[in-house]
Amino acid sequence: MDYETLILDRSDAVATLTLNRPQSLNAMTARMGVELDDAFARVRDDQEARVLLVTGAGRAFCAGEDVKERPADSAEARERATPLGKLGRGPLGPIEFAHAFRNMPKPTIAAVNGAAVGQGLSLALACDMRIASENARFGAVWTLRGIPPESAGAYLLTQLVGPAKACELIFGGKIIGADEAKEIGLVNEVVPAAEFAEATHAFAQEMTAGAPVAIGVAKMMVYQALETSLAVHGRLDFLGQQYCFNTDDREEGIRSFLEKRPAEFKGR
Repeated sequence: MDYETLILDRSDAVATLTLNRPQSLNAMTARMGVELDDAFARVRDDQEARVLLVTGAGRAFCAGEDVKERPADSAEARERATPLGKLGRGPLGPIEFAHAFRNMPKPTIAAVNGAAVGQGLSLALACDMRIASENARFGAVWTLRGIPPESAGAYLLTQLVGPAKACELIFGGKIIGADEAKEIGLVNEVVPAAEFAEATHAFAQEMTAGAPVAIGVAKMMVYQALETSLAVHGRLDFLGQQYCFNTDDREEGIRSFLEKRPAEFKGR
């Protein structure tokens, strides 16, 4: 598929997906939803890509849905799927959208360079980690537009900041800055705008250090830990260890340690 709204490239082991509608603050369209679905599949299947970095072109990360595509007072507006789809319709529905990130056995990082509001916030929240420019802004503005959170926004936000803070942000629709986002656990790091591109790529490179299979299993274990008991997690721990013990990368991990050199993992 040729992309009209995205740019997808890879430098070494880091795949970078750039939302590319800067004239509209990277607001999401139906076309972008289709292209995101295709891009996720490409990165997932690219054996050379170890990490996915998602960012926006220009001065915004993503300003949410492009409401110019569907007037708010039209019958069509009530029937059409959002850019990320509705459950059972479109390329990525509210649950499928979050699952596309959670089920990708690679780290995903949102490089939030500017405003991330509405569905743009959901997109950032769906990633495993978030790095914010000092210029970044985050807004759970759905109720100000007459709708509840979409694309798993309430679920993802609550997991990160807890129910009380999630209620405060969603009910009031307040837009917060990068420093407050870090304070409440919404982002991992805040970096100066002038250093943003270099810092985010360096962070992404750090996430390629581990064995790809082990990282994929570890990612599954981290998110399962939010939903299971310690006893169930213990069984996942055992199965994950057994699975990875049979990989070439596990042997390389031991050899490189004994030989005092960086490991050269192959993802198998």
